[in-house]
Amino acid sequence: MDKMKDSGIKWIGVIPEKWELRRWKNILKERKEKNDPIVTDFILSLSIEQGVFPYSEKKGGGNKAKDDLSAYKVARPNDIVINSMNILAGAVGLSSWLGAVSPVYYTFYSDNDCANIDYYYYLFQTKEFQKSLMGLGNGILIKESSNGKLNTIRMRIPSEKLNCLLLPIPPINEQQQIAKFLDEKTALIDGIITDTKQTIEELKSYKQSLISEIVTKGLDSSETLVPSGVEWIGDSPKEWNKFTIGQLFEQVRKKNTGMIETNLLSLSYGRIKKRDINSGDGLLPESFEGYNIIETDDIVLRMTDLQNDKKSLRQGISEERGIITSAYITIRATKKVSSRFVYYQLFGFDVNKGYYGMGSGVRQSVNWNDVKKLPLMLPSFELQNQIADFLDRKTAQIDTLITEKENVISEYENYKKSMIYEYVTGKKRVDIDEGDLN
Repeated sequence: MDKMKDSGIKWIGVIPEKWELRRWKNILKERKEKNDPIVTDFILSLSIEQGVFPYSEKKGGGNKAKDDLSAYKVARPNDIVINSMNILAGAVGLSSWLGAVSPVYYTFYSDNDCANIDYYYYLFQTKEFQKSLMGLGNGILIKESSNGKLNTIRMRIPSEKLNCLLLPIPPINEQQQIAKFLDEKTALIDGIITDTKQTIEELKSYKQSLISEIVTKGLDSSETLVPSGVEWIGDSPKEWNKFTIGQLFEQVRKKNTGMIETNLLSLSYGRIKKRDINSGDGLLPESFEGYNIIETDDIVLRMTDLQNDKKSLRQGISEERGIITSAYITIRATKKVSSRFVYYQLFGFDVNKGYYGMGSGVRQSVNWNDVKKLPLMLPSFELQNQIADFLDRKTAQIDTLITEKENVISEYENYKKSMIYEYVTGKKRVDIDEGDLN
């Protein structure tokens, strides 16, 4: 094992004694090739999750590609592509294509025999490198993410500042071996992560199908089923009766005037969660006096943007008193009915895409007058509670399994990140002769 020396750079720390440090610009060159005249009409995009990929495979929102591609830059195979506005969050990728990329992207390549492009791609993936760029950015963009979290990391970092950064430069054969080793190890880890994510999706699908089956067919498979008259439910036990939301529930409109309640709640993917009213996490209003005061067993519905966000669950049931935005519709039982059962049946309606044919206006919203017309099929009050108790137990078991799998993913992702950092900075070494650890 070689002796180690202090690199003099905080994020790098100690490096092997034989390793050098050089300016970025002396290792990698910026490709400033404009797509004018048009070199390619194959548009590439870049994301933190996917790296570089064809724009045609882009899912969800984001900026629309321009019709005029002459303002785009050219990226070539084995170019490192960096989003100048989001590098702090890890927007770095390695291109496999000749393509056109956004003018806000930088592309770098190696034109010498001292730099292995794969090694530096791994180096730029490390959180330590990304965090070291704080303070180099020009400007700041505040953006609220889909989960309500405030994002303040989109700062443009000029390429001139990147070019001046000192980077480690191991001997070229060691760079190659490090990259090869990390290719193999990360592929194994990524395979495990992919399989685990697939298991999570299967568990979520099972949970959805279980709820949909039980809230429409009951717990006794021997019961006689008859047409319910509700399209998404289909057949249901003949003893069950049809109601509408409006026959059993009222809309809650109790404003938090005078700030009598400070327990802030939010609806996120089918769950009502606590939020810190003083945290500033997310775009919160100046006053919470316009929020609704809700109670235990109130059902909250998010009835906006019905044409979008089809994976987001739109209803939750409160487990405590608190306040929640009045942009949501909150309903409370006025008759002898299990709110938990109704919540589960609305969950079934949701996952069967029942809401997406509803709504009007720019935001495809529905109001209380629409909600109260929604049909329900209910068994006896006693059976409602039995079914709700059963689903509480089963979904809790499934959620526990999902959490365990998510923890496995987190552990592997953290291990992968630390492994990459340790090898690209020489804290751990690859045996040059055998391509293994020493």
